Amino acid sequence: MATQVIVLNGGSSSGKSGIVRCLQAVLPEPWLVFAIDGLVESMPASMQAALVSPDGGVTVGPEFRKLQDAWREGVAATVRAGAPVIVDDVFLGGGESQEGWRKTLVGLDVLWVGVRCEAAVAAGREIARGDRVRGMAQQQAELVHRGVEYDVEVDTTHMESLQCARTIAGAVIGGTRQPY
Repeated sequence: MATQVIVLNGGSSSGKSGIVRCLQAVLPEPWLVFAIDGLVESMPASMQAALVSPDGGVTVGPEFRKLQDAWREGVAATVRAGAPVIVDDVFLGGGESQEGWRKTLVGLDVLWVGVRCEAAVAAGREIARGDRVRGMAQQQAELVHRGVEYDVEVDTTHMESLQCARTIAGAVIGGTRQPY
């Protein structure tokens, strides 16, 4: 079975979005992208405002989880309908978040990718971006990886997005894994 889903997990400002764009350029066929940022942006403004605290912490409640579960099911349905998908996510719950995806993607061939970045570097990117609450990158840098198992890990601290994407594409093109 060929890889059907690539799930990238990393903290805010770790470089996932850049890697995703490069992956779409280097993979031999077209892949759709579903990003957690897109899910959040599609929610009502009142929910968006309640997610992030002034120190950059993120708190999700039952309404968010309900919508997130529906979003995950939609992603899985898209894959089952024949489209390969790249997921750009932030596992705030670490291994528990991965387990949620595992249940949703059961029977599909998934490549789990950890996108790491040193907290200080991610925090610098966060400031440069100007569209994130300061402190988010620092808080998420290690938190999102706790208890998560990966097939491939890349570190954007000293590696460019294109190099990371080529590493991941190599695993997609040359590697096989058991369906989850």
